[in-house]
Amino acid sequence: MLRAARGGARRLLRDGGLGGPAPPPPPPAHGRLPPRLCLQRCLLQQAPQPAAPPPAVGRWLLVCSGAVAGAVVLGGVTRLTESGLSMVDWHLVKEMKPPRTQQEWEAEFQKYQKFPEFKILNHDMTLAEFKFIWYMEYSHRMWGRVVGLAYILPAAYFWRRGWLSRPLKGCVLALCGLVCFQGLLGWYMVKSGLEEKPDSYDIPRVSQYRLAAHLGSALVLYSASLWTGLSLLLPRHKLPETHQLLRLRQYAHGTTALIFLTALSGAFVAGLDAGLVYNSFPKMGERWIPDDLLAFSPVLRNIFENPTTVQFDHRILGIASVTAVTALYLFSRKIPLPRRTRMAVTSLLAVACMQVGLGISTLLLYVPTPLAATHQSGSLALLSMALWLMSELRRVPK
Repeated sequence: MLRAARGGARRLLRDGGLGGPAPPPPPPAHGRLPPRLCLQRCLLQQAPQPAAPPPAVGRWLLVCSGAVAGAVVLGGVTRLTESGLSMVDWHLVKEMKPPRTQQEWEAEFQKYQKFPEFKILNHDMTLAEFKFIWYMEYSHRMWGRVVGLAYILPAAYFWRRGWLSRPLKGCVLALCGLVCFQGLLGWYMVKSGLEEKPDSYDIPRVSQYRLAAHLGSALVLYSASLWTGLSLLLPRHKLPETHQLLRLRQYAHGTTALIFLTALSGAFVAGLDAGLVYNSFPKMGERWIPDDLLAFSPVLRNIFENPTTVQFDHRILGIASVTAVTALYLFSRKIPLPRRTRMAVTSLLAVACMQVGLGISTLLLYVPTPLAATHQSGSLALLSMALWLMSELRRVPK
């Protein structure tokens, strides 16, 4: 009887108790995970996932990128109106207060008269004309200070609230450091146009190398802010990782790099006034390739110092950019993409065509200030569309 009762108890346990389902059989010995791996998997499943930054952080970065874009456009207008050398010194706080009385304005004007731009180019300038170019440069510098505060103050607030993850903290620190470096680089650029050059009879202007560095760092700051803001605000699409999608992503990256390089080459065009050399299109004068394309020696100097070569290079880069955008658009039509991604591709093509039209019009009309400023703004719009498309094509993390 005792033996029968033990057998009944075993059957009861094997059948899952009183009418309950039987537990699944243990996996075979060869399919079991080692105890250490099981413990690691349990810890990973139970570990709390890092909280995503609130949307306010992404919106802040988009606002900052817009502020940088405003500084780039205002700097371009300052360059086009030849106002950048009107303020001949730099003080972080002292220059925030503009001249008010007649005596203060005359003192400021007398300081400007000691430098080459007044002696060679503006020797007949009146005080009223000087006030205009001074306020243009003053506006650009004050806007730069606003941009710096727009980065640093909210960054400190978000950091204190604990809204920034560790990778985002490094990114924010880099952005704040870059905006401070940008201000110092701007003054370093202006100094190059204030230096006396006894052996030169050319119009005083800032170094095209420093101008390109100043614009390039601004474009990097703008791109990084916009990219990070879009990455925080736009959810990633779960796109199938096909070979065609991989190629489209690679083409988008290459096209964005080409657009960035084209915008950067515009700094050399502005620094050398190369837009006033050959005001015809598609030919340069009567020739497809001008005779003075390689007039400087050594040959490498032509790329950065010969106005003819600089304009030729900018034309080639612009044509290459719109060709790459068109090819990217046509290739994307073969791939099923989400609606938002399709909008990004179409917008990129539309802005590229508009930018080419603006560039040709600016050249043919001898670089009028409003049209040239619009063309420079178009380069930022085109870069923005390319970054938006890259954001849409991001990989989904595994």
